[in-house]
Amino acid sequence: MTRHVRTAIFPVAGLGTRFLPATKATPKELLPVLDTPLIQYAVDEAREAGIERLVFVSHPSKSAIERHVMEDMRLTKELRARGKADVADALSEAALSPVEDDARFVMQTEPKGLGHAVLCAKDHVLDGPVAVILPDDLILGQVACLTEMVEAYADGSVGHLVATMEVPEDKVHRYGILSVTGKAGSIVMADGMVEKPKAKDAPSRQAVVGRYILDPSIFSALETQPPGAGGEIQLTDAIARGAADLGLGGFQFSGTRFDCGSKAGMFEATLELASRDPECLAVLKAHGLVRPGPAVAA
Repeated sequence: MTRHVRTAIFPVAGLGTRFLPATKATPKELLPVLDTPLIQYAVDEAREAGIERLVFVSHPSKSAIERHVMEDMRLTKELRARGKADVADALSEAALSPVEDDARFVMQTEPKGLGHAVLCAKDHVLDGPVAVILPDDLILGQVACLTEMVEAYADGSVGHLVATMEVPEDKVHRYGILSVTGKAGSIVMADGMVEKPKAKDAPSRQAVVGRYILDPSIFSALETQPPGAGGEIQLTDAIARGAADLGLGGFQFSGTRFDCGSKAGMFEATLELASRDPECLAVLKAHGLVRPGPAVAA
């Protein structure tokens, strides 16, 4: 079976309750970190990794996501007519073309969990393993996290590969945690994973964050996966079921992860990017603001 990762799934159906009232009319994935929406970072990461098909698992109330990620020919034409060709070019380059790019939109009408969202994409993926990108998890680095993972996955050592980072003991209850058995380069080998364990029950401090490369058998596992934590179909539970047969690894990425599903994480990511922009950096200095280190907690 090919190890080539051709499809990326973007679960974007969530209601974004932690950002209300901002997300009452605007999907949380369209909230900007400085000047770029979260979903744009995710799409750019997938394209950089060589993904051929992008599958967005959305909700009927979030049609604005499709309007953002797909090219708007009317808008770019209007911008060019107004002499703003540079802006039009930038928008066109960032957007997905309905002719040149392979993008699919499917609906998850009920909040049944991340595992169910991935399962909704089953009939729309290309052959081979699939990537899953959670836009809430913004990972910034010299090389995109998914690009690193695709390269590591190609060696065939594991069937399921998840992005992981070490978290403090008092934060393990917020994550899926790997049961670690060893280490091979940037991959932490595991024989299973536990969803949001208590600190005393956690098998390690290797926490799973929002990047996955999954063997295509994940869809069969999800079809028979009973509800887990919160009464939802948990992706981590289905991954753990295949650990013994397929091999499970945690990839220790080189970038910095920001939990943009929380206000604190979104603020930290904004400060990080603002510090790289000369105009914004001047404002930070004028107000005596010192950029803190990145958060690891949700």
